[in-house]
Amino acid sequence: MTDAHKLDRYVEDASPVVRERIEEWRDLKFGLLMHWGTYSQLGLIESWPICPEDEGWCLPPTVDNYDSFKTMYESLPYTFNPTKFDPERWAAAAKDAGMKYLVFTTKHHDGFCMFDSQYTDYKITNERVPFSKDPRADVTQEIFDAFRDEDMWIGAYFSKPDWNSEDFWWPRFPAKDRNPNYDVERYPERWQDFVDFTHNQVMELVEDYGGIDLLWFDGGWVKKTEYSDEALPEVPAGYKLVKEPNLDIKMDELVEKVRDVNPDLIVVDRAVPGKNQNYLTPENQVPNEMLPYPWESCIILGGGWSYSLDAEFKSSRELIHLLSDIVAKGGNLLLNIGPGPAGTWYESAYQRLEDIGDWMDINSDSIYETRVVAPYFDGKLRFTQGKAGEIYATYLLDEGEESLPKSIDLGSLEIPAGASVSILGAEGSGVKLSGSKLVLKKDQQSSLPSPYAVVFKIVK
Repeated sequence: MTDAHKLDRYVEDASPVVRERIEEWRDLKFGLLMHWGTYSQLGLIESWPICPEDEGWCLPPTVDNYDSFKTMYESLPYTFNPTKFDPERWAAAAKDAGMKYLVFTTKHHDGFCMFDSQYTDYKITNERVPFSKDPRADVTQEIFDAFRDEDMWIGAYFSKPDWNSEDFWWPRFPAKDRNPNYDVERYPERWQDFVDFTHNQVMELVEDYGGIDLLWFDGGWVKKTEYSDEALPEVPAGYKLVKEPNLDIKMDELVEKVRDVNPDLIVVDRAVPGKNQNYLTPENQVPNEMLPYPWESCIILGGGWSYSLDAEFKSSRELIHLLSDIVAKGGNLLLNIGPGPAGTWYESAYQRLEDIGDWMDINSDSIYETRVVAPYFDGKLRFTQGKAGEIYATYLLDEGEESLPKSIDLGSLEIPAGASVSILGAEGSGVKLSGSKLVLKKDQQSSLPSPYAVVFKIVK
């Protein structure tokens, strides 16, 4: 894990109502992230192909002309027609897998709205979009409703940068990178127009799309940046200090507005340290250690964040091990699945969720509503503690490992005096505690309730 996330300063929210809600979110442990937009038709990474930066994830190497590619990309809405859109199937599969919350991309950096915003025509309900004729054209509303019907929390992903907005990338100048292509201090009125536009769209989501539990803001470079002349670094002779632009989106004001509507709404201003980042979000990585603040690893199931052609997915074993590892270190797992252009998932995505669900049917007590317990992890073991004080030791089975060792050392785990042990999903008492070790009878070693991971429950 990068130092940026390990050392990022966490600021606890001042509201006891929000703090209580964050603790409830920490109990959920497992959620679904979905990147979906017109870009799914290309099978390319979302939004970044139109960003004029020389980065590996931006313009595809097969493209020779940026302007013509951008024109093509911006015309993708006019061929977007996901006629097989079935959010109820997605929600049912997520529920059966044991997922407890959803985060859906209502708008990514390219600015295309997957909801019926009244502040732009660059949206799925625009009459020029083929799917706008469908009675379920407002896919954000349909998705939120389907997942609410499965009693899941609702999260709205929202990109702070908007590369379609003329108040972000002003047509007067060429775009140079991910930032506004004009000096926001020189043209403060234009930047204020963009701030107003952003606030208006966020308030649409909060006020018009039912009860939203999470606002998940992306684009952490759009933030307030202040400089003090005394704190500026020394610059060698002949060099010029290049400051980050002060892209103050007035997040403090926006959070006040949304909490006037929903006082316990959780806000995640990703990668912007401060009070508006209610939990941290290491991306596509898992910490090497327990983190002492609320956090969530957002992890790709396979391919990319958005729909990828011929995507190869993580195995069910790897996903169950990821969930166990993340929860043992104090975090939640937000697993990303990118729907395709027709509005469907790969069937193998459903199979992965079914396998996770089968494991959770037996072992969910070791996941939900748990907190960390030292030593957190040790070799192939992952430890969690229930609210009644029970301890769970999850043994991660390797591929081809069809039996448990006769003896499993629990290392430095503090075991209560007089404790007893059982295996979740296994009948009988084929295991006992001997000092700091679990000792298994021969028949219990090969009688596995799951081929992926076995959970031992230790109670006093």
